[in-house]
Amino acid sequence: MHTIQTLDARTIIDAGIAEAERIGNPTNIAVVDASGCLLAFARMDDAWRGSVDIAIGKAWTARAFDVETKALAKLAQPGADLYGIHASNGGKVMIFACGMPIKEGETVIGALGVSGGTGKQDESVAEAAAQAFARG
Repeated sequence: MHTIQTLDARTIIDAGIAEAERIGNPTNIAVVDASGCLLAFARMDDAWRGSVDIAIGKAWTARAFDVETKALAKLAQPGADLYGIHASNGGKVMIFACGMPIKEGETVIGALGVSGGTGKQDESVAEAAAQAFARG
């Protein structure tokens, strides 16, 4: 199985931290490998402790379903096709935005998750982190 490597995961986290510092919001950043196992994690000083598991869950969810958690959230609303999915997998599924698959070409090789701020703050950090590993 082709998977993201530790050095790349650190690059992703470092880019996320740089953006979080730029916007002045401490955050939690998780990177999982192709199998969904946690590969790297950073909790910045003063980042919300309650967001540690959320960041990890967002990364896991993005890999488990190979979709951005923001898109999954829309499908998980009442009346939508995947309503209730957040209760599956022992409650491990996170349907908050800012979980993103990491791809090499069309192949998903891992995922990242960010949590610790507003949706806009998390999105800014997640996008910066993802851009650090943009391999088309």
